[in-house]
Amino acid sequence: TEVMHFSFKCVLFLQALSLFSFLVQGQKLEESMEEVKIEVLHLPENCSSKSKKGDLLNAHYDGYLTNGTKFYCSRTQNEGHPKWFVLGVGQVIKGLDIAMTGMCSGEKRKVTIPPSLAYGKQGYAQGLIPPDATLIFEIELYAVTKGPRSIETFKQIDVDNDKKLSKTEINYYLKKEFERDDKPRDQSYHDSVLEDIFKKNDHDGDGFISSKEYNVYQHDEL
Repeated sequence: TEVMHFSFKCVLFLQALSLFSFLVQGQKLEESMEEVKIEVLHLPENCSSKSKKGDLLNAHYDGYLTNGTKFYCSRTQNEGHPKWFVLGVGQVIKGLDIAMTGMCSGEKRKVTIPPSLAYGKQGYAQGLIPPDATLIFEIELYAVTKGPRSIETFKQIDVDNDKKLSKTEINYYLKKEFERDDKPRDQSYHDSVLEDIFKKNDHDGDGFISSKEYNVYQHDEL
């Protein structure tokens, strides 16, 4: 009888374990099924190229909670200049990397990002973004250019072939990229972009960006 009673307990335990595993798998499946919702607000007639992982993007975006509270506005940062970042490498939250893939220069989107692709259960910025918060962003993309982190681009910028990038070399590269953008940029904007690049990438402060520093991606604030 004791053996049967013990066997019965084992069966109940295994059933409970199976149910627990099913619930955990179901929860993981539910989380994995969460996705970014994208609404295209404006699509330009001419879209010669779409953004992809590794591209350098220039964009403005505003971030809101679902109750309408604005927690971020790129227009109030960096003297109102649009943000530059490389797509798909973790410089922004995963949801924004997904949301801004396949965009055209000049396109505007409104995107809804679930917590699992934003700041999850931790939240962010001392409660500014609470735990388990769904985020809404309104995005305007200004430029899509070839990402600066490829080996080919490094060699292209490194004119003197000394395996490190000087301010003069990057300054020249930016000038050419801005000319291709077909949008006039004043010198102050050009200088601020150059300063920002060195601030985020010249980790040892020697005035150059080495090949090692060039391949280190910094996680931006959003």
